[in-house]
Amino acid sequence: MLLAVLLLLGLFVYRLSEQFGIERMRDAASHQLDILAAAIDSEVTRHASIPSAIELNPDILALLRAPADQQGSRQGAANHFLQKLNDHLGGPAIFVLDTGGRVLASSDWIFSDNLLGSDLSYMPFFRDAVQGTPARHYAIDPARQEPGYYFALPVRDEKQDWRVIGVAVVKSGLRELERRWLAQEAPALIVDSNDLVLLASPPEWRYATLRPKERTMLDQIGRQQFAGQRLGELSLDIDLSGASEGTLVRLPKHLRGDLQALRGERQYLALARHLPGTAWRIVVFSDLRPVGVQAATHAALGIAAFGCMLLGVLYARQRRRLARGREEARALLERASHELERKVEERTADLSEAVSGLQREVVERQRAEQTLRAAQDELVQAAKLAVLGQMATGITHELSQPLGAIRALAANAVEFMRRGDMATTEKNMAIVEQLIEQMGSIIGQLKTFARKSPAVYSAVDVAQAVEGALFLFDVRLKRENVTVDRHVEHGVWIAWCDRNRLQQVLVNLIGNALDAMQGEAVRRLGFSVDKASSGQLALAVTDSGCGFTEEALAHLFEPFFTTKQPGEGLGLGLTISRDILRDFGGDLLAGPAPGGGARFVVLLPPLLAEHRKQTT
Repeated sequence: MLLAVLLLLGLFVYRLSEQFGIERMRDAASHQLDILAAAIDSEVTRHASIPSAIELNPDILALLRAPADQQGSRQGAANHFLQKLNDHLGGPAIFVLDTGGRVLASSDWIFSDNLLGSDLSYMPFFRDAVQGTPARHYAIDPARQEPGYYFALPVRDEKQDWRVIGVAVVKSGLRELERRWLAQEAPALIVDSNDLVLLASPPEWRYATLRPKERTMLDQIGRQQFAGQRLGELSLDIDLSGASEGTLVRLPKHLRGDLQALRGERQYLALARHLPGTAWRIVVFSDLRPVGVQAATHAALGIAAFGCMLLGVLYARQRRRLARGREEARALLERASHELERKVEERTADLSEAVSGLQREVVERQRAEQTLRAAQDELVQAAKLAVLGQMATGITHELSQPLGAIRALAANAVEFMRRGDMATTEKNMAIVEQLIEQMGSIIGQLKTFARKSPAVYSAVDVAQAVEGALFLFDVRLKRENVTVDRHVEHGVWIAWCDRNRLQQVLVNLIGNALDAMQGEAVRRLGFSVDKASSGQLALAVTDSGCGFTEEALAHLFEPFFTTKQPGEGLGLGLTISRDILRDFGGDLLAGPAPGGGARFVVLLPPLLAEHRKQTT
C-alpha cells in the first residue's frame, strides 16, 4: 500500500508539473511570437503606403493615360520618379502596370535584369488590384528570382470617372527578415494561407507543405507566385488546427534527422499566431523534453517529500531548507527587479541624449549640404578658369596673328590714303573689319565660357554646344593633329538644360580625351547623338586613347580619383560633371569604346511640350 501511494503521488506530481511546464513554455513561446510578429510586421509592411503616393504623381498618370504609341516618350520621366523614390526609401522595387498586366515603368530600369515590359497579369496581386481592390501577396520576382511581399493598389483616373487605368506595386524585400529568421535557435515557420512554408529556421523545410497537397494545385501556385519553382517536395505532415492556443505535435520519422534539435521520438509544443494585415501564420516549435525531465524531477521530489513526512525530522529539515531557498529566491528576485529598474532609467537617459544628438546632427548636415552646394559652384568656376589657363598660350597665338595683320593693313591704308588710292584703302578696311569680327568671336566664346552665373534652363542645340566646346580647343586640336568626327546635326537634337554648364561638361570630357591620346599614333575624337530607351538624348564622346582599366572604371566617378600624374589633376572633373548633369535631370556614363579607347555618354533631358510653354 505504501508503494502504491508513492506511485500515485509521483504520477499526480508529474502530471501537475508537466501541465505547469507546458503552460510556462506556452507563455515563453507566446512572448517569442510577439517579438517575431512585431519584427515581421515592421519589415514587411513599412512600404505599404508607397503605392498611394505613386498614384498621385503626374508623370505616372500621364504615362497611364497616354496611348500605346506615345508611352515611350513618357516612360523616362516615370522611371526617374520611381528610381528617386526607391533611392529615398532605400531598397524596395517599385513599378507600375497597365490594365493588361504589362510593366510600363520601374525603379530598376537602369539595370539589365529589370522588369520593364514584363507581363505580370498572372500574379494574384495584379488580378485583385485591377478589379479595384488593394492587394498584398508573397511572390517571387520573375526577373531576379528573389522573394518579396508585394503591395498593389489600383490607380484611378479622376478624368475618367475614377476608372482603374493601372496598378501601382511596391515589392518589400525579405532578405533582412530571412537573415533574422535563420538565426532563430528554436524551430520556427512562416506559413501562408495555402499551408505552404515560406520561411523556416531549418532551411530544408522552405516551400514544404503542412499536409500533403494535390500536385496540380501546387504547380498552379508555383507558376503564379513562385516563378515556376517546385513546391511541396517535402510534407511536414502535421496538423496545426489548434495551434493558436498551443497543440502537441510529433514530426514524421523522415524529418527528425534533418534538424539536431528535433531528433528522436518526442513531442513538441506548436504555437501559431496570425500576422495582422497578412494571410501568414507564425509557428514556433518548443521541445517538450525539458518539461518531461522537470516533471519527473518534481515527481521524484514529491515522493521524497512524502517519505520525509513519514520520517519527521528529515521532513522538518527539508522544509526549513526549502523555506531558505524561497527566501533567497525572493531576495534575488527583488535585487533583479531593482537592477532592471535602474537599467531602464539609464537606457531612457541614453535614448534622450541620443535623440538630442540626432537633432543636432540633422542641423549640422543641413548646414553642410548648403556649404557643399556653394563649394560645388566654386569648383565648377575654378575648373573653367583652369581650362582657360591651359588654353591661354593658344588663344594668345590666335589673337596675335589678326592683330599683326590689322597693324600692317592700317599702315598700308594710311599710305594709300596719302596717295589718294581710296579703292585700295577701302579693301584694306574691309579686311580689318573681318579680322576684328574674328577676334570678337574668340573673345565672346571665352567670356561666355568663363562667366559665373546660376543655371538657366533653356532649349539648347547640342550641335552648337559641341562646336562651342571644340572652339576652345581649336589650337590644341590642330597642334596635336587630332581628327574630329562630328555626327551631330544642327537643329535636330535639342536638349532642355543650361548651355554654359553643358559646355563646361563637354570641355572637361574633351580635355580628358586629348590628355588620354597623347603619345598615340592615331588621334581621333568622335561625337554622335542618339535617343536612349528612357527618352533622353544620349551624346557619345569617344577617343582613341589608352582607355580604362577595370580598377579605374570602378572608381572613375569617386572624388579625388585620377589616373594622371601627381600635380596634373585633382580628380574632381568627372564627379563635378556628373553632378552638373544630374542637377538638370541627366547623367554621365562611362565605358570602353568599340575598337579601343574610352567612351562617355552624356544623358540629357529632351525638349518637351511643357518646356516650350515655359520658354514662350
